[in-house]
Amino acid sequence: MDNSGGAARRSQRGQMTVELAVLLPVVIVIGLVVVNLMEFVDACAAFDRLCDDVVIAQGVSPSGEQTQMASVEAVRSELSSALGRERYCSVEVSATKLSEDEEAGSLSESPLLTRYTCTLVFRPWPRSVRLPGISYEAPFTLTHERTLVVDRYRPGVVL
Repeated sequence: MDNSGGAARRSQRGQMTVELAVLLPVVIVIGLVVVNLMEFVDACAAFDRLCDDVVIAQGVSPSGEQTQMASVEAVRSELSSALGRERYCSVEVSATKLSEDEEAGSLSESPLLTRYTCTLVFRPWPRSVRLPGISYEAPFTLTHERTLVVDRYRPGVVL
C-alpha cells in the first residue's frame, strides 16, 4: 500500500489557515480604505451642495455685526452644523476682498466683492490603531475646497 498521497494531504492541511492569516489583514485594510473613500466622496457632495447656499445666505447679508470676521465665523459655524459630520470632518472658511487685489488708483465696478474660500478637512477613520507591539496613526488628511465670490451687501450679486 502506498502512503505517499496521505502524507501529501497531511502536509497541506494547515495551508488554508496560513493563507487566511496572511490575507485577512490585507482585506481589512483595503476595506477600510474603501469605506473612508466613500465617506469622503459623500462628505464632498454634501459640502458642495451646502457651501453655495450657506455663503449666499450668511455671507451676502450677515446678521448681527457687519464685519468680515463675523460673516466668516457665521458661514463656518452654519456650514459645520449643516454638514453634521464633526466626528471626522472639520470646516475652515476664509474671506478676502477682491478690491484689495486691484490697483490703488483704479475704479472698481463693485468695491465690496468678497471671495469666500471654504475648505473641508476629512480625517480618515481609524485615526490610530494600537496593538501590542504595533502603533499606527494616520498621517494625512484629505481636503476639498470650494470658492464663491459674492457682493456682501447687495443680494443677488454672485460671481
